[in-house]
Amino acid sequence: MSESVIVSVRCRPFNEKEKQGGYKKIVNIDTKLGQISIINSKDNSNNNNNNNGSTGSLNKDKNEENIKTFTFDSVFDEDCKQIDVYNQTARNIIDGVLNGFNGTVFAYGQTGSGKTFSMQGSKSSPELRGIIPNAFDHIFSHISRTTQKKWLVRVSYLEIYNEEIKDLLGKDTKKKLELKENPETGVYVKDLSSYVVKSVEEIDNLMTKGNKNRAVGATLMNAESSRSHSIFTITVECCDTGIDGKDHFYAGKLHLVDLAGSERQSKTGATGERLKEATKINLSLSALGNCISALVDGKSKHIPYRDSKLTRLLQDSLGGNSKTLMIATLSPASYNYDETLSTLRYANRAKNIKNKPKINEDPKDAMLRE
Repeated sequence: MSESVIVSVRCRPFNEKEKQGGYKKIVNIDTKLGQISIINSKDNSNNNNNNNGSTGSLNKDKNEENIKTFTFDSVFDEDCKQIDVYNQTARNIIDGVLNGFNGTVFAYGQTGSGKTFSMQGSKSSPELRGIIPNAFDHIFSHISRTTQKKWLVRVSYLEIYNEEIKDLLGKDTKKKLELKENPETGVYVKDLSSYVVKSVEEIDNLMTKGNKNRAVGATLMNAESSRSHSIFTITVECCDTGIDGKDHFYAGKLHLVDLAGSERQSKTGATGERLKEATKINLSLSALGNCISALVDGKSKHIPYRDSKLTRLLQDSLGGNSKTLMIATLSPASYNYDETLSTLRYANRAKNIKNKPKINEDPKDAMLRE
C-alpha cells in the first residue's frame, strides 16, 4: 500500500544577527491548522521601526496577494519543545522500524536554519536533545520491554563531502568509499563499517565519535556550518518465535539524515575551499529537488537518482520502500525571504511523493542468524 512522505515545518527563533539587523518577522504559524503563511514585505531589508525580531504577530500588508499560505502534516513555531517535535513527527517512523519497516528522517533548509539542532540538538540539557538521541532512547526502551524477542542493533555513519563518501566511524576516515547496487537489497556503500550496539550509551558514543570526524566550517551565516551531508543508519533486527515454533526474522533500517544547508555565496561570503564545498552542496540539493519534482510530476518515467551520491543513497527513501519524514527548517526574518519561500515550495512538493513501505521479512543478511 502506498503512503505519502510526511512533511513537517519548523521555524527557529530570530538569531542575534537578525535581531541586530532589525529585520521583520515574515512567518506566521498556525499549529492547529498545520499552516504557515509567509509575507513578502515591500522592504525585505532591515527596518528599525519594527518589532526588531520579537515574536509578535506577522506584519500585516494591505496587499493580501503578498501573503502565501502552505499546509503541512504538522508545523512548529519558535517556542516548540524538542520532545514535542519528536513525538509528533519521528516517533511513528521509529515505531515502524521496530516492526520491520525502513524509515528515513531528513532535515532540509537553508544554512543556519536549525537542521542540526532539530536532528541532533544540544547536549547541554536533556530537554534540548534532538530527534536522533530521542530515537536512540525510543529504540532501546522498546527492546528492554519486549524480552520475549531476540534483538540486534547495528549502526553505520557516513558523510558525503564534495561528492565523496567517507566512513565517519572507519579506521581511515579519509578513504573514499564506493556506491554499489545489489539487485535484492538495493544501493549500498562498499566497505562501510558497521558496529553492533547494546545500549543508548554505546550508540551515543559512536555518534559523538563520528561527529568529531565531520566536515564543519565557519561562514558568515553560520559559525558551525555543516559542510557535508551525513547519514546515520540504524539497522534493527528482530527474531520472533511464532506459534509454529519456528523463528521468524525481520529487520528495519532507519536513516537519520542531516543535510548540509543550501546557501548563497553573497550571504555566506564563501571563498576558496568553502566556495567549492558550497557548489557541491548546492548541486546535490538541486539533484534532490529534481528527483522530488520528477516523482510528483507523474509524467516523468525517469527519476534522476544517479545525478548525485545523495539521491542514490536516498533512492529508497523517496518513492521506494520506506516510511519517510522530511523536516523543513526556516528562519523567520525578512532577510531570508527568498530562501524561506524556496524551502516551503520544496517541502510542499515533497508531501506529494508516494512511497510503498513493506515489512522486510526474512532478510538474507540478518546477523541474528549467526
